Amino acid sequence: MNRKLTALAATAALALGLAACSSDDGTPAATGTTSGGTTPVKVRVGVVGSQDDQWPVLVEKAKAEGIEVELVNFTAYPEPNPALTQGQLDLNQFQHIQYLADYNVSADEDLVALGSTAIYPLALYSEKHTSVADIPEGGEIAVPNDPTNLNRALFVLQSAGLVQLRDGGTLSSTELDVLPESKVKVTPVDAAQTAISLKSVDGAIINNDFIADAGLEPTDALAQDDPASVGARPYINVWAARAEDKDNPTFLKLIELAQTPEVEEALKTASGGTGVIVHEDAATLAGYLADVEAQVRAGE
Repeated sequence: MNRKLTALAATAALALGLAACSSDDGTPAATGTTSGGTTPVKVRVGVVGSQDDQWPVLVEKAKAEGIEVELVNFTAYPEPNPALTQGQLDLNQFQHIQYLADYNVSADEDLVALGSTAIYPLALYSEKHTSVADIPEGGEIAVPNDPTNLNRALFVLQSAGLVQLRDGGTLSSTELDVLPESKVKVTPVDAAQTAISLKSVDGAIINNDFIADAGLEPTDALAQDDPASVGARPYINVWAARAEDKDNPTFLKLIELAQTPEVEEALKTASGGTGVIVHEDAATLAGYLADVEAQVRAGE
């Protein structure tokens, strides 16, 4: 399987005309060449929310460095990682470490985290109630149904006193671990449907990607987790690549540009001011990812 994926990645790289050339000072240059001269390297980046403020800023910065960024927008979280694995993308930037770990373990893959962006709080919203205390016994809360965000949502609800989880909860807890004595019942739905479900449920845990489209403000949240805590490390959002591309100079340059103040300010604007910027190097992220993968494998 790994040999096949390597071949696919190589084919995709050739098709995109990617090349790492050396400049006069010996450093890698982010350009490819054609018979007509030097042309920008095209890098296909999978995202969820290509309309977010940071992307046009990054695209312009990359263009000035000879990197042509093509954003490939996805509307569902399960899609960008297989597309990256199969060589349809060069990078993706939509997920946190916990989500990447879950994918690697379940798909038996080895995608890597090359750089960090931010931690976004995961929050509870309601159109029917103005506080957690107002949510009635037996109320219904919609949560994202992808395993990692479902798990994180359950911890948000437990912290808010709305559910109790078997054994206090683990990284593999699901709705089946919500104890009968919990105040509310939990209904998993597609992450993109959580905001839409607000009209029919007492509340919903909504990912940051979807709150603006729902006409919500981060300040509308009734409860959320703490992105600044040590326990939030698995929720650091990352740039992901195939393992064989971990040292690709063009990709690393693009991530460096993504961590410039102008891009990060735009990212915080897109998050409604909720994003907590994180700067961790690839080695540190690799350690975090390995730790979470080990917990996922152990079912902890």
